[in-house]
Formats: sequence, structure tokens, C-alpha cells
Amino acid sequence: MSAAQERPVRVRTENGITTLTLNQPERRNSLSMAMLEGLSSALEKIARDDSSRVVVLASAGHVFCAGHDLREMRDKFDSHEFQLALFQQCSKVMQQVVNLPKPVIARVAGVATAAGCQLVASCDLAVAERGSRFATPGVNIGLFCSTPMVALSRNVSRKHAMEMLLTGEMIDADTAEHIGLVNRVVEPEALDETVYNMAATIAGKSGHTLKIGKEAFYRQLEMPLADAYDYTARVMATTMTAEDAQEGISAFLDKRDPNWQHK
Repeated sequence: MSAAQERPVRVRTENGITTLTLNQPERRNSLSMAMLEGLSSALEKIARDDSSRVVVLASAGHVFCAGHDLREMRDKFDSHEFQLALFQQCSKVMQQVVNLPKPVIARVAGVATAAGCQLVASCDLAVAERGSRFATPGVNIGLFCSTPMVALSRNVSRKHAMEMLLTGEMIDADTAEHIGLVNRVVEPEALDETVYNMAATIAGKSGHTLKIGKEAFYRQLEMPLADAYDYTARVMATTMTAEDAQEGISAFLDKRDPNWQHK
């Protein structure tokens, strides 16, 4: 096996789309400390990579992500320091996904449970193949999914989130779409086409506009209504001075395709 194959995370960028692949199928792509550190490092590099405009978060094998590595956690039962560092590292990665200045699409094939479900909820968009399942089952093993509920409760209604958290039961992909955890559910053979068509559509936009828009979306969510309107009005006014906004408006009025400079 090559060194590249042994990495917990694989990264490939093509045509403005970076595919970030969880690459430990034999461990159900669990979020071990090594996997989390690999994700964190990759996200830091992608944030600085001007050739990357959209990220697809994918997985190798038949499980998207089974959450934390319980064997690793059990081996460290006596180390509160390790357990805290693990959950803090996981929280860091989830925030990196949200704060990444490029949209992130989860390509979900298989099961996404606990912190794996959290990872899906943290992405900006999610497409799941039919047959995928989701759960926050920590309650079943005496460890309530407290950190996963942060992302979950910001994506679905309170009652749907609480049902998942309190019962620990699996939901199917159609239910996940119904409650807003994923955007689309497609047949397995259509998964890549759907995901990469969506990614290509987004990659064709101004990278500067995507960055400003994503940041503004998450910031205004936490504001009172009046503050949100004040903030977004200022964002739009400032964006109007950007080259891409002026180019986009001119291209629309001139009935031509815009020539984005991504600034």
C-alpha cells in the first residue's frame, strides 16, 4: 500500500473542486485523533488554496463516518486530558468546515452516526444516496451526543433534533431530507453525478462572492432580526465595490457571461 493510500484523509483538486476523502474504511472512517488532525490540516491548506473554490467531503468504503473511534476512547478511559483534547479537536474541525471560505458539500454514502452525523450537519450542503442512514446514538451507550447536537440543532427543528438525540434511533435518507439534514436523496448510481454537477455549478461563480456570502449567512443566523438586516445591508453595500460584483452586474446588463477575477 502506498503512503498516499495510508493517509487518513485524501485530497484531490480538479477544475476548482477539491475532494476531501475520509480514507480509513477498515475503521469505518471513524473520527480518531489522527483522522481529525488530518482533516484539520487539509482544511487549513484548502482555505489558502486559490485553485479550490468548492469542497466535496466524501468517504471511502461503505460507511460515511461512524463517529468517534470508541476503541481509541476506551484505551484512554483514564485520561480526562485526552478525552477533552479529542472533543476539542473535533469541535475545531466542525468549525473549520463552517468557517471555510468555500462551500462544502457532503457526499454521503452509507451510515453517518454520532460525530459522523455532526460532520454532515456541519457542511453547507449534503447529498445522500438512497440507503444511507443517520443517527446520534450516544444515548444508547451512556454518552449523550452533546457536541453533535450543536450542529444538528442548527440544521433541523428542535423536536426532530431532540427525537434523534433522545432515542438514538436511525433515520433513513428520505427522513433526513424531510427534516432538512440533507438537501437531496438520489439513487447510488446518480450520487457522483449529482454531487459534482452541484459542485461545478457553484465553482462557476465568483469565489469572492461565495466567500463573503457564506460568512454572512452564518453570522446573521445568530443575530436578532434588526441586527441581521443592518449587518447584511452593510455587507451588500461593501460587496458592491468589489470587482466581481461590478463585473457580474455589467455582464447581466450586457447579456454576456461574466469574467470573474475572484476579487
